[in-house]
Amino acid sequence: MKKIALLFIGLSMVMGSFAQEESHTEENEGKKIPSVQLKDMEGNAVNTADLGFDGPIIISFWATWCSPCKAELNTIKDLYDEWQDETDVTLVAVSVDDEKTKKSVPMYANGKNWEYVVLMDPNGDFKRAMGVNNVPHTFIIDTDGTIRYSHNNYSPGDEYELYDALLEVAGIE
Repeated sequence: MKKIALLFIGLSMVMGSFAQEESHTEENEGKKIPSVQLKDMEGNAVNTADLGFDGPIIISFWATWCSPCKAELNTIKDLYDEWQDETDVTLVAVSVDDEKTKKSVPMYANGKNWEYVVLMDPNGDFKRAMGVNNVPHTFIIDTDGTIRYSHNNYSPGDEYELYDALLEVAGIE
């Protein structure tokens, strides 16, 4: 009987981990990007509702201590110029590093030669407003400020799903 109970518990844990693998979420899609005051790496104030660029915006929540976050952003870096040429996209990397670790953000981002807009959210205000529970969490925002795509976690190859969603938001297919 103990073996059956342990087997049931083990299967429940495995099934629960598979359920957490669900990464494309529609919870925020269709909502407007919230207005939150953040700072860039130079300390300048930026209102998230005023991120208006010529094309779509990818917002990627990340942290210096998060290996999947860094893997995603470093992978996109190799594709970013092409994506910009094709869709006019701007990537905004929002660091959720807290007061203790936020000093390492500029060193990491500059060391990787990211051409992204990097914003700091040390108190998690924007993270909460966007409904982000864990990082990495990536959104695509259209030119009207509407959330059109949301994806949680990162596995190699997810950047192609992101690219397909980007093309759709940009009206290219």
